[in-house]
Amino acid sequence: MTVTIDGTTGIDKVQDGSIVYADLDSNIPLGTKNRIINGNMVIDQRNGGASITPADSDYTVDRWKWQVTQSSKLTSQRSTTAPSGFTNSLLSTSSSAYSIISTDRFVIRYNIEGYNIADLAWGTADAKTVTLSFWVRSSLTGTFGGSIYNASGSHSYPFTYTISSANTWEQKSVTITGATAGTWNTDNSIGLTLAIGLGVGSTYSTTAGAWAAGYYPSATGATSVVGTSGATFYITGVQLEVGENATPFEHRMYSQELAMCQRYYEKNYDINTAPATNTSKGLEQVAGTIDGNQNFYYNVRFAVPKRASPSINFYKSDGTANTWRYDRSGASNQSGTPAVGDNGDSSFYMRIPSTGATWVVATMNGFWTASAEL
Repeated sequence: MTVTIDGTTGIDKVQDGSIVYADLDSNIPLGTKNRIINGNMVIDQRNGGASITPADSDYTVDRWKWQVTQSSKLTSQRSTTAPSGFTNSLLSTSSSAYSIISTDRFVIRYNIEGYNIADLAWGTADAKTVTLSFWVRSSLTGTFGGSIYNASGSHSYPFTYTISSANTWEQKSVTITGATAGTWNTDNSIGLTLAIGLGVGSTYSTTAGAWAAGYYPSATGATSVVGTSGATFYITGVQLEVGENATPFEHRMYSQELAMCQRYYEKNYDINTAPATNTSKGLEQVAGTIDGNQNFYYNVRFAVPKRASPSINFYKSDGTANTWRYDRSGASNQSGTPAVGDNGDSSFYMRIPSTGATWVVATMNGFWTASAEL
């Protein structure tokens, strides 16, 4: 990285890789500038770095969601292959030489909550320009595509970028004029979606570099990664910020990044242990509430309040889904699915019925996940 000092205004520019960050004294906003959470791909609560073959709407690393219209065409995982200054990336590998059809979509998606883009004023005459920047590496070269679009899919901005050298990290930057038309949510629903296309058919592709009416997650002429067997595609350092110039990636503290991810997904497994994993360590609790009908209640408070009331899944310590182990007087080592009570975005409670037994001391062992994803 090189820094240029101007004798009058102070820092004039910083150059990092192929991108020159100009006029830093006036263009860097105070506070959190990056609207992307986990843009450096360090948090992977669901898979712990393991490779998956994603189905539609599956997540690899936290906050990064797949859209796939055909099964088993690629694999995805958190990788330790990364450019200087980063430790992780999101790796996608093509499983075959698949020829996409017109309606196909193989897309990495990131949904930004409306609260986090409200200040952009999109859909009005005051819409702000934003810049997307990221690091990318692929075994393929050529023109690649992506897009930003609204929740209803009525307005899209497809873009392209070029990968010049195979298996080499390159930094890219795309400046997007603010959308003056369309509805862009500013609450806890989807505000906008960033799409990175790895193979998108002609029905869902259109000309790059301008706003278009309709849902277009990629641009016409973009390379299909799934079209080459064994092709690899890595991405990291993803940043979306206000302004016409990219600035250096905002590296947040790990604990801060994790907490931001936990607004949307949390578990009581260790962070790098995937749910449904066989492990002896689980929640054990001997203090709860027993009602007059001998039903046992236990309240769980989240580390971070959720975006909305989440969906809860349970697992026994052997990885069995939708069940929990509990011990009680006269009926020890029982298994069952607790009833879930909705306490809103900050906690939930479990209720285990007595089924005729009397609770004296209750011990519960198992795991849970809570999802409030967009």
